Amino acid sequence: MPRKKAHPAMSVVKLADQFGSEERCRAYVEELRWPDGIACPRCKGTTISRLRKRWQFECDSCRYQFSPTAGTIFHDSHLPLFKWFMAIYLMGESRKGISANQMKRTLEVSYKTAWYLCHRIREAMKDTDTAPLEGVVEVDETWIGGKKRGIGSGNYRNYRTMVMAAIERDGAVRLRSGGRPTRKELHKFIKEHAPNPEAIYTDEGGGYRDLAETGMPHESVNHEAGEWVRGDVHTNTVEGVFSLFKRSVVGAFHQVSKKHLDRYLDEFEFRFNNRKNAYWFRDTLLRLLTTEAMPFRQLVVGEKRA
Repeated sequence: MPRKKAHPAMSVVKLADQFGSEERCRAYVEELRWPDGIACPRCKGTTISRLRKRWQFECDSCRYQFSPTAGTIFHDSHLPLFKWFMAIYLMGESRKGISANQMKRTLEVSYKTAWYLCHRIREAMKDTDTAPLEGVVEVDETWIGGKKRGIGSGNYRNYRTMVMAAIERDGAVRLRSGGRPTRKELHKFIKEHAPNPEAIYTDEGGGYRDLAETGMPHESVNHEAGEWVRGDVHTNTVEGVFSLFKRSVVGAFHQVSKKHLDRYLDEFEFRFNNRKNAYWFRDTLLRLLTTEAMPFRQLVVGEKRA
């Protein structure tokens, strides 16, 4: 797709100028969905007539009528496309994320609509890039969750959720929730996301201690002994990622559900990995055009707080 059509360096002013009407939004969706010309979703025919008054198309082969949003996540939404576009922009540009309550006030919608909207966009932000991390990779784990009355600090892991992170220095990050920081869990995570790194740097956690025996070029720093940096060996980068994510939880979301934690991690990972991508807005829209619809009921069944 030609880059000149990607609307780089998006700002709220440019968003309003370029997509300030439903017609402009639909035209852009059409452009993204069919860059090589409109095709019928049913028979794939390319001889199409426009029904301009209704902003629809009719296939000359099978007579199927459809719109630019037919068969996409936008089709079952009563929300104007511009509000979808604004929500995508706000979630992508807010370094620490944006709460459903803030989205509700900004878009002038109900809390339920804002909450559902945010989760559907997070689902589209799920990273589909499976490229392995290379070079120097830092790995660490942390715990997400709030305090609980009547439970001592020594048992905090019983009601918190472990999050693992691997980051390529000056590159991408991978974030996943997990069970316990066991050798099996941590080794599996590392081999999945950094199978052939130049070096793996971790702390002295027990789950990492025999990484070198598996053939991994592993070094660690001993935080318990007050060692934070030894030459080039440190985990400051990955700890900075955790710090930023935790500030998002505390400052924007206040608390997150265990059921939805991976979706919040996906949002953070997408925003972090696209921090230098001038076309992230277009890329998010492209994902929404191919993401399957997520029923509201699927989001709320069996929900537990982290």
